Amino acid sequence: QVQLVESGGGLVQAGGSLRLSCAASGSIFSMNAMGWYRQAPGKEREWVARITSGGSTNYADSVKGRFTISRDNAKNTMYLQMNSLKPEDTAVYSCYAHDYEDDYWGQGTQVTVSS
Repeated sequence: QVQLVESGGGLVQAGGSLRLSCAASGSIFSMNAMGWYRQAPGKEREWVARITSGGSTNYADSVKGRFTISRDNAKNTMYLQMNSLKPEDTAVYSCYAHDYEDDYWGQGTQVTVSS
């Protein structure tokens, strides 16, 4: 099965930037869609961004204009570039992928934005 591993999280000041990576153990070419969710303590899981196999992207209103999702099929890696970070972006960010057989999730990476 495909395994997903996130990296790139950490502590950053408000207004700063981070780039999250989601590395897959296998090819992501066959994935119908990949994306990111986040969950802050005491809050519901929130969908953040999605990218399809064809390269179409979608974003939650809360991050639109600040975050950019992309994928590199040759490296089997998906990215989330996060700019102009706000304290309310603090959360555990998890990547996911869907194909026609199953859903796959990473373990999550912590992003903390200080003010």
